[in-house]
Amino acid sequence: MTTLASEVDIEIRQQLLTHYRRIRGETEQLADPLSAEDMQIQSMTDASPTKWHLAHTSWFFETFILRQYLRDYRQFDPSFHQLFNSYYNSLGTPFQRPQRGLLSRPDLDTVFAYRHTIDSAMEKLLTDGPVNKELEALIILGLNHEQQHQELLLTDIKHAFSINPVKPAYTDSSHEDDSQAPAHTLEWLEISGGLYSIGAEGEHFYFDNEGPAHQQLLRDFRIASRLVTNGEYLEFIEDGGYREPRLWLSDGWSLIQQDQRTAPLYWQKREGRWYQFTLSGLQPIVEQEPVCHINYYEADAYAAWAGCRLPTEFEWEAAVWILRKPDQLATANMLEQRSFRPVAPAPGQTQFLGDLWEWTSSAYLPYPGFRANSGAVGEYNGKFMCNQKVLRGGSCVTPADHIRISYRNFFYPHQSWQFTGIRLAGE
Repeated sequence: MTTLASEVDIEIRQQLLTHYRRIRGETEQLADPLSAEDMQIQSMTDASPTKWHLAHTSWFFETFILRQYLRDYRQFDPSFHQLFNSYYNSLGTPFQRPQRGLLSRPDLDTVFAYRHTIDSAMEKLLTDGPVNKELEALIILGLNHEQQHQELLLTDIKHAFSINPVKPAYTDSSHEDDSQAPAHTLEWLEISGGLYSIGAEGEHFYFDNEGPAHQQLLRDFRIASRLVTNGEYLEFIEDGGYREPRLWLSDGWSLIQQDQRTAPLYWQKREGRWYQFTLSGLQPIVEQEPVCHINYYEADAYAAWAGCRLPTEFEWEAAVWILRKPDQLATANMLEQRSFRPVAPAPGQTQFLGDLWEWTSSAYLPYPGFRANSGAVGEYNGKFMCNQKVLRGGSCVTPADHIRISYRNFFYPHQSWQFTGIRLAGE
């Protein structure tokens, strides 16, 4: 057991416990519509079974917190240390990611028993103490980690359901357009160049890859007032966008030739009408809604076709700080709204937060002065700073209290199973 000093007060411990209960309960609520069979499947290497998400998030609290800080804690099952380790190689060799769907054992009942055992132990730790600032920071990290997996749980089951010929629905919520009103006219928002502070600092929580805060010199630029819509992307398709190699980066062109791709992931044409698979099942395309599940190559090709470009992550962050509104997070379309899809913006909404993760042209690289955290938890972000692109803003399946303007998400350019979209920029 680690010796702790400088305990946090009882009120902070109670706040942590309330926060812990809410987030852990939210994960199980998101899994509730799924059967045991649903929770077992893994449809591709990038995705994981729901059952694995439920176990891995518990593994995080057991591994980084309970085994170190709770007196006389005994592991639920020592074999779980390898089975539910994601990528922490300094803790041992994780079970191979592409084979997570083969883990029929432990069964689902055992996984839930594991979760509830971890919850009881965390309740004891937060009730009996002692808890210091170091432990408080680890618990908050673990809760933010769980919220990342809430989002992954939904994106992964959506992909799994999409390849099922019966097109099952996760939710019964309607996906039909209510208004049939045209999308708002895209406007260009002018941002003056200069030195901008980029990144996070201060006492609030942020991931290590969001700092250190630093100065970034930007030229004058403009950024679109909203996301690109299905209707606008459909124009790109109908104009031969997927057949014109001059619009595409070399790797992107090779990818769409290899996959014979002619439309975004989850789009299909039936009897002359376009549909897309959603968490509500197969639904007609709503033209004024933001185009979703776009990979970086598609976003870049569309921008080239439109005579524009994608913003850098620094431009995106500077623009959001300048254009932010007091209620922008309160009105954002995020997980709490339970729409499970991007929606057409209301007048005046810019959609910088929520709806879709927005591709930027920036490579995922460390900020000046970045240092990964010490110990195994330092493997969380830093080691992935290679060959990936930065996305900003959160999505319709991101918890609202998980997102920040400085948040840096990152994916490989070919990946599109996340809720990703396009915002244009220009000079």
